[in-house]
Amino acid sequence: MSNSQFFSNCGADSIRHAAAAIKAGHLVAFPTETVYGLGADARNPEAVKRIYEVKGRPTDHPLIVHISSIRQLDKWAIDVPEYAIKLARKFWPGPLTLILNRSQIVGDFITGGQNTVGLRVPSDPIAMALISEFEKISNSAIAAPSANRFGQVSPTSSADVLEELGEYLSEHDSVLDGGNSLIGIESTIIDCTGLEPVILRLGKVTKLEIQELIGKVSLQSGQSKTKFSGEFEKHYAPKANVILDKVPSKGDCYMAMVQIPTPEGVNRVCSPNSVEDFAKNLYSTLRKVDALGVKNLIVIQPEGQGLAEAIRERLLKASKGR
Repeated sequence: MSNSQFFSNCGADSIRHAAAAIKAGHLVAFPTETVYGLGADARNPEAVKRIYEVKGRPTDHPLIVHISSIRQLDKWAIDVPEYAIKLARKFWPGPLTLILNRSQIVGDFITGGQNTVGLRVPSDPIAMALISEFEKISNSAIAAPSANRFGQVSPTSSADVLEELGEYLSEHDSVLDGGNSLIGIESTIIDCTGLEPVILRLGKVTKLEIQELIGKVSLQSGQSKTKFSGEFEKHYAPKANVILDKVPSKGDCYMAMVQIPTPEGVNRVCSPNSVEDFAKNLYSTLRKVDALGVKNLIVIQPEGQGLAEAIRERLLKASKGR
């Protein structure tokens, strides 16, 4: 893929061009506050099929539909419970995906054959502008998983996207550059199809925040009947071995909070100064280690609840390897 497809300036013209490209059936990678997404027209089966091909993703694995506001909710979902509306009002735009019963316009090719659909309103200004512009020129929304090969490390910059997917994209596809993702890990996913909400994937929006808003919420244990992004036991994995909470040996790479010292002969690749900083730098560190060609990355995991739990969930999956 040539750099002429690569929009470093995300002005109004670039956004219009990208929205028109999606309407024409092409793919556009774009920034969100969580990670970069690979977008296509959510009502175009051929375009969505290309997402699966470019990612090497199993076709029974559902995609998240990105909409511009809560006002679009009724178009894509039916029988929306009151607690889901509360969650959307509080956390949208933001890093929260709601799994809801799908409306008639949602095809099997988006949902992996399930009767549910994942919906999200991202808060990144470029994502917001792109989705709004696309909604204006179509009767649709943007389906977008993370812009990486399936099961591998999610991209948090446009350079990551090009490195990962450049050879798979066509000359009509494009990448919008919005700098580094603000949060750095994927959205919290909540199944809102039952009487009570169930958290399927942890993220920046925490269990405590959800409980404070709507009362009881459970964390799914074991295999969920609902398929969702990031559900597999192995995921988010670099080529290097990710080893958790061990003392590193000479020649290993090392990621730990800034206050934890570096043993002698160990290559310190990241020293986050907060849990938020840890999340923001997690995936870029996993990529950096592969670029260095190192065999082992030792990670001392952050302690505590909330976002730290989401980081530990990602690291556990990464530690299972590719």
